[in-house]
Amino acid sequence: MSTASVTSRPGAVLADLLPASRTKDIALVVGGAALTGIAAQIAVPVPGSPVPVSGQTFAALLVGTALGARRGFLSLGLYAVAGMAGVPWFAQATSGYAMPSFGYILGMMLAATVVGALARRGADRSVLRTAGAMAAGSVIIYAVGVPYLALATGMTLSQAVAAGLTPFLIGDALKAALAMGALPAAWKLIDRG
Repeated sequence: MSTASVTSRPGAVLADLLPASRTKDIALVVGGAALTGIAAQIAVPVPGSPVPVSGQTFAALLVGTALGARRGFLSLGLYAVAGMAGVPWFAQATSGYAMPSFGYILGMMLAATVVGALARRGADRSVLRTAGAMAAGSVIIYAVGVPYLALATGMTLSQAVAAGLTPFLIGDALKAALAMGALPAAWKLIDRG
């Protein structure tokens, strides 16, 4: 299948540009998990919050968008399971599930699935649609992560919002801006080729 036929086909995501095979799908899922684990090591502690600013949310949304819903979910699921089993690739080289920020990882699994489904509907082909997909993914991550943070730490919901949402909004806007530039640009480059 040529690149030109894939790009014109509705429902394609960037990963679909590669020849179809089970080996490719496995490599993409493992690669997406590894990318998320590597990006998670770009982490900066936030004073007063048990949740650091990290690159893992950006990677999770990028993986979901580039791989599609099924492979994105499997990739983030592998990331979560391996981290729970002891691979130290959660933010700041941590692992396990008994940490206040684990809810964000669960949210990333769901967000990767949703942004992957949106990408199959063309949400990664224009700047505005990519912005919408990234915003939806971020909302999902916080919708799971913030209540989990509150339960895990005994914070009230408003305290969890102050510690686990508010300090991250500017960083998330920057991550979305990166995706808004990168994803549509990738499709334009492919369409020219």
